[in-house]
Order: sequence, then structure tokens, then C-alpha cells
Amino acid sequence: MYAVVRDTTYDLDKLAQGRERLEEFQAMHARQPGYRGAIVVDAGNGRWLTVNLWETQEHSSVALPALVPEVQRLLEPMMAGPSQLIGSGPVLLSDLTGT
Repeated sequence: MYAVVRDTTYDLDKLAQGRERLEEFQAMHARQPGYRGAIVVDAGNGRWLTVNLWETQEHSSVALPALVPEVQRLLEPMMAGPSQLIGSGPVLLSDLTGT
């Protein structure tokens, strides 16, 4: 499994009014081949730490060109600033048992 970790801060008012945008993006994200799911941590004050899980790095790389325009269209208007890539790489340990 491969993970991409991002730190994104949202404008709380825009986020509250844009939940359907978030749901639309997540549905599109979930349809990508090799997508395994996401873990999103609310770090407070609109700051979200997101771990996106993929079967392989190749799946993540292939999905990126389709996802970038959707991030720009659906998510960026709700952000307080640019999303920051924390890191990406192979998952070394996971004991996730389900949702």
C-alpha cells in the first residue's frame, strides 16, 4: 500500500456551505483505480491532516492528472491557503481493521 499525506486548512464558513463539494470530490476520488480510502484528522481551526491510501504508487500517480482539476474546482475555493504535501511513500505498518 502507498500513502499520500497532506495538510490543508479550510475556511470554516466556506467549508460549512460547501459540504456537497467535498462529497462530490470524495466520490470522484473513490472511483479512481487503486484507491483504498482516506483517513482525515480534524486538527482544529479548519486544519485537516489527510492520509490517502492507494494500492501502489503507480495508482496514485495515474490518478493525479484526473484529480488535480477537481481539487482546483471543488476544494480550493474552500481553502484558506494552499494545501501542503507532508510526504508520500510506502505504508510500513497498518493495523486498520475496517471502518
